[in-house]
Amino acid sequence: MLKVAILDDYQNVSQKFVDLKKLSAKYDFKIFSEPFSDEADALDQLQEFEALMLMRERTPMTKNLIDNLINLKFIITSGLRNKSIDIEAAKKRKIIICGTEMNSHPTPELTWALILGLARNFKEEIDNMYQGYWQTTLGVELKGKILGLIGLGRVGSQVAKIGTAFGMQVMAWSENLDLNKCKELDVLPCTKEDLISNSDFLSIHVQGGDRYKDCITLKELDKMKNTAFIINTSRGPIIKEDDLIIALSTNVIAGAGLDVYEKEPLPENNKLRFLPNALLTPHIGYVTAENYHMIYNQMIAALESCVEGKPIRVIE
Repeated sequence: MLKVAILDDYQNVSQKFVDLKKLSAKYDFKIFSEPFSDEADALDQLQEFEALMLMRERTPMTKNLIDNLINLKFIITSGLRNKSIDIEAAKKRKIIICGTEMNSHPTPELTWALILGLARNFKEEIDNMYQGYWQTTLGVELKGKILGLIGLGRVGSQVAKIGTAFGMQVMAWSENLDLNKCKELDVLPCTKEDLISNSDFLSIHVQGGDRYKDCITLKELDKMKNTAFIINTSRGPIIKEDDLIIALSTNVIAGAGLDVYEKEPLPENNKLRFLPNALLTPHIGYVTAENYHMIYNQMIAALESCVEGKPIRVIE
């Protein structure tokens, strides 16, 4: 019987979307609902497993893990790319990696929840309502404001369309910006410097990895308007977190809406949790019932295809 680990099922909901009991004659599943304390802990707990089902980038599959998980044959990840898997190490071990489809629209939807929450001071006003207060802040309107996008791919393009619908002027920059897409969406292409200095709301929609690591540091934050907000629903390390904490603590910018962090889950004592101008969500951009239904069912289908020797959606 194939031993399969379902990793980082934080809410313990995988069984809600897939009937694992029906598969129990073929597979011995174990669900891990808590993150591993460190890589050594992961290595110790995963030694016996032949297949791992990963929720993208929650548990990195490093060269050390892949080299030393001697029983591992298959890695099934949510999404069709996962930068936290050492693909070259897996190839050397002849470990098959398969992915799943994912809906791209939940993240733009959450992005706008954060933008609106910042613009209308949701965090403070909601907290104050429960304490008996009434109308304690002044919000700002979106119409006429400048929405700056770092990245105009699948997610950024959807965010741009909604910005236009709100009557905002949309600007964009990335290292590989598609000018034809800018024209199609009525988005103004610009330099990184112009984007940062002019945006009222600066939203990040590029892939993680070395290219954009520390793309936003205190140097960039200092050049933003002191009335501006920054939103990150992409990857935590794109913003240098310690610098953002300084900028928020000293009101260099008005606020931040964050769904992603340098270390996840966000430690309980992280200073971001205690800043009144930080609107935080726990990396839920893609966490929807519809997405999870697709992801977990396609994970099982990919696992079955690997066992049958005809793997689908292979990541190379």
